[in-house]
Amino acid sequence: MKRGFYTIMSAQFFSSLADQALFVVAVDLMRSAGAPEWQRAALVPIFAVFYVVLAPLVGAFADALPKGRVMFISNAIKVFGCLMMLFGSHPLLSYSIVGLGAAAYSPAKYGILTELLPASQLVKANGWIEGLTIASILLGIVLGGTLVGHTVSSKLLAFDMPFFDTGIDSPAEAALTVLIVVYMIAAWFNTRIPHTGVEMRPMRSNPEHSLARNLVGLLPDFWHCNARLWRDRLGQISLATTTLFWGAGGNLKYIVLAWASLALGYNTTQASALTGVVTIGTAVGAIVASMRMRLDMATRVIPMGIAMGLMVICMNFIGNVWLAVPFLIILGGLGGFLVVPMNALLQHRGHNLMGAGRSIAVQNFNEQACILLLGGFYSVCTGLGLSAYGAISAFGLVVAGCMWIIKRWHENNLKKYPEEVEHLLAIARSDKHH
Repeated sequence: MKRGFYTIMSAQFFSSLADQALFVVAVDLMRSAGAPEWQRAALVPIFAVFYVVLAPLVGAFADALPKGRVMFISNAIKVFGCLMMLFGSHPLLSYSIVGLGAAAYSPAKYGILTELLPASQLVKANGWIEGLTIASILLGIVLGGTLVGHTVSSKLLAFDMPFFDTGIDSPAEAALTVLIVVYMIAAWFNTRIPHTGVEMRPMRSNPEHSLARNLVGLLPDFWHCNARLWRDRLGQISLATTTLFWGAGGNLKYIVLAWASLALGYNTTQASALTGVVTIGTAVGAIVASMRMRLDMATRVIPMGIAMGLMVICMNFIGNVWLAVPFLIILGGLGGFLVVPMNALLQHRGHNLMGAGRSIAVQNFNEQACILLLGGFYSVCTGLGLSAYGAISAFGLVVAGCMWIIKRWHENNLKKYPEEVEHLLAIARSDKHH
């Protein structure tokens, strides 16, 4: 790998670490404030709002500036959202601002991979960056739970600055202060990311028009890019798979917290540690996929998505932590092995069709819209009294059923358009077309 790749991985690790820890801290903050269950469940879809609303802008923004600079600006937005939460803003509003930073960060984070590396290294790069991201998710969830736990929070709150009253009086506020420092470390790594030499694509804007009017002007280009990916015979399969995976997986993060509380009687700190167990398996699956899979083999992993959906339903029958841990590791492993080659294939097709930043923005739009839709559905059902067991069954059936439809879709493409699919696979095997 090129030297700059490791700087990107370091920046991504610390930014993702803080994102995941902040989620746990926000849940604990709302729980301690007596917020209703539906508001806590709404943290997942509220984080996805700007991924959907600003998808046309953030993709063009990522292609208009060096990716390292975009990542730095995005981290600054995350710090601002953290400060809002620290100084008393409602956690849902503050977390949505952090989601704005994450929405701007993602096209640059993944888009720079296609600028920096040839196609033959994309699966390996995705395996390592997903593995590291998943490791940061694991550590971030554990970090968040640890920071709000009594042992660590009592020590943080016992620290006093001389001649200055910080006004930090609760475990959640102390945790937020630590997370701001973590975001600042990520921002420093952003400044060290090298330029890739790829020509920038200026945003289409008119200085005489308002921001809102310029944003509306970006919509036709975005929808054209979205349509091109959905029409592409390989792009549509990889986009459908990753959209469903992240839509279900993004909400499963909260569902596992609720399930651990209901089935095992765990508190936030214990449940966050159990949620992190899933990411251990996902990291292992991602790394194994990076070593064993090639770009042109990506569609072979679709049956694993069906198996993953069926396994989610089996969570309802587990009430023992000694069964839960290996089960969740296997479940995570299937997810990691599924998403890495599919993600790489989607990045490859997007880069060839429209450019890195725009393709990742299209991917984020579809994936986060799915998270928003499923998260909103789960929040409504929770408000109406649906148990965690019912939500888990629904998610498992949706994942398994939709993955089966995607499998049939790809098989139909192979029968109806064999020459077109083979041509796209030949491009995936060669770095010359990248």
